[in-house]
Amino acid sequence: MLPINTLHDLALQLNRAEKSRMPLRHFSKQYPQMTIEDGYAIQREWVKLKLAEGRVIKGRKIGLTSRAMQKSSQITEPDYAPLLDDMFFEQGGDIPFSRFIAPRIEVELAFILGKPLKGPGVTMFDVLAATDYVTPAIEIIDARIEQFDRETNQARKVVDTISDFAANAGVVLGGLPVRPHDVDLRWVGAMLYRNGVIEETGLAAAVLNHPATGVAWLANKIAPYDEQLNAGDVVLGGSFTRPVLAAIGDTFQADYGPLGQIAFRFV
Repeated sequence: MLPINTLHDLALQLNRAEKSRMPLRHFSKQYPQMTIEDGYAIQREWVKLKLAEGRVIKGRKIGLTSRAMQKSSQITEPDYAPLLDDMFFEQGGDIPFSRFIAPRIEVELAFILGKPLKGPGVTMFDVLAATDYVTPAIEIIDARIEQFDRETNQARKVVDTISDFAANAGVVLGGLPVRPHDVDLRWVGAMLYRNGVIEETGLAAAVLNHPATGVAWLANKIAPYDEQLNAGDVVLGGSFTRPVLAAIGDTFQADYGPLGQIAFRFV
């Protein structure tokens, strides 16, 4: 485990990088002994800084839920990070590109909890029973730590991504909210358009066979830290498309069929 003063310093670097929009080089290159637990410890230190600045935790995100993404990151389980109040943007509007460094877009489902979930032992069925409704969501991911090293072009490691809030930066909710038992969530599909062209399509079953499985995993994963998912939390279940790179001026639309659409523009 890295020393606490090192963890705090790395969190400060992330906070400054986000504000300056100047990405950092890989922590894993500077500290090759870094572990996944170090990554989460840095993330918790960054959360403390955010809360001290007046931010509020509104939920959580789960990432790396598809088998393909886990293989590419050389891990066997997802990762997670908090969703903060200033990460939420209105659908149908303009989103300032200046908020981000290198934004990419992912298509997901969001679970809005009506009851708390505290592990261990939380199941998919507990998640469905605790969920008020499920709604389409787009996640904007970003890289305060470079995705690829500026000199070697090596991809960052999962410990870097975990430190960096699991890459989360923005959330757009929209479409048609549904009760979790009113639709087979595995078969919810989406088409992601950038500037009118379909870039990605996918089914929610790609998320651990059922998107509620990831929420159960998360509730159990954070339980050893005496943490839980709370009533009112927004939980992003994980992307079922590959991330699509965004640029200023791009218009994005995700079409979820009978669950409606989400659209916005970067300005």
